[in-house]
Amino acid sequence: MRRSLVFAILVTDICRAAIDRAPPHHGNFMPRRLASTLLALLIATAPTAALAQSAPGRGPAPAAGAAPAAGATPPGGAPAPVAPIPYAPNPAPTIPNPLAQPDLPRSKQVLRLRALVTDNGQPIRSGLVWRVFQDTKETDETKLKLVATAAGGEAMFRLDPGSYLVHAAYGRAGATTRVTVEKAERTETLVLNAGGMRLGAAVVGDLPVDQDRVTFDIYSKDADQRGDRQALVIGAKPGRVIRLNADTYHVVSHYGDLNAVVRAEIHVNPGKLTEATVYHKAAKTTLKLVAETGGEALAGVDWLVLSQPNGDQLTETVGAFPSFVLAEGEYAVVAKHQGQVYTRNFTVEAGYDREVELLADKLEKP
Repeated sequence: MRRSLVFAILVTDICRAAIDRAPPHHGNFMPRRLASTLLALLIATAPTAALAQSAPGRGPAPAAGAAPAAGATPPGGAPAPVAPIPYAPNPAPTIPNPLAQPDLPRSKQVLRLRALVTDNGQPIRSGLVWRVFQDTKETDETKLKLVATAAGGEAMFRLDPGSYLVHAAYGRAGATTRVTVEKAERTETLVLNAGGMRLGAAVVGDLPVDQDRVTFDIYSKDADQRGDRQALVIGAKPGRVIRLNADTYHVVSHYGDLNAVVRAEIHVNPGKLTEATVYHKAAKTTLKLVAETGGEALAGVDWLVLSQPNGDQLTETVGAFPSFVLAEGEYAVVAKHQGQVYTRNFTVEAGYDREVELLADKLEKP
């Protein structure tokens, strides 16, 4: 500000000296007037420039297009955004430590699965059930965790990289393998080494049986220390094809619900259908209590059937015409009606269905 005042005073003195020394010009005073005009203009503008330079809190006027000064208020009255100070830049962004970053999800990979009945067989097109379990070696769990399933023929899964247990079930046949999924598509083939079993039943002499009363249970061949076998199929009906791994199986056939039971060992060959017929030595027996020979059966009778000669109880029921399938042998039947008890011994011969009548010769009259 002092420099500006000194400069203004110096210029003023020079202009006054010029006015005094300027000679008249052809009778007029043009140079003198010009100098006076410049002097007046300088005096008028000098205080303004001095005040502009000495105004407290203000710097030089910004150039056109320059950002407003920090803290300046625009014409609208709203405070303008604070511009970064050139000599104090914004703090540099913090770079996170890569070791401290959370685990990012790994990209899933494709696992294709197919199954064969035998090594040289064709891929199975239907009837398969695929189950994929996470390998317990990669987890703290003791129970396998099911992560994916599929049904039909060939299957495709998208899995995270890692170790898995893959199981293919084809009926009661199946195979399991461990698969490691890595950073590339993989195809896995399982060989089931399986075959089929179809069972039928008849009475000795190839006599037909009531198929609705026949069932089959299939167990593993080997028994545990207690003599128990693993049950694979329970209650299978005749004529059904049962898919099994190639092996020997313990088959139990039931004809009826009592003692007509046949056991057999049946072998299943890989890639082949094994058919077997089980022969029962049994017959169907119908009981009835009558007032006279060949008469109508009485209702509301309590029945008890015992095996002979040991007298073991086989079954008890209530009705007019109870019917049972019994293995060939000797039996006793006890009928109770209106407080009276009637008994009779009878014989069952394989393949001969029959009715056994008990004669109620001492019926109470109503």
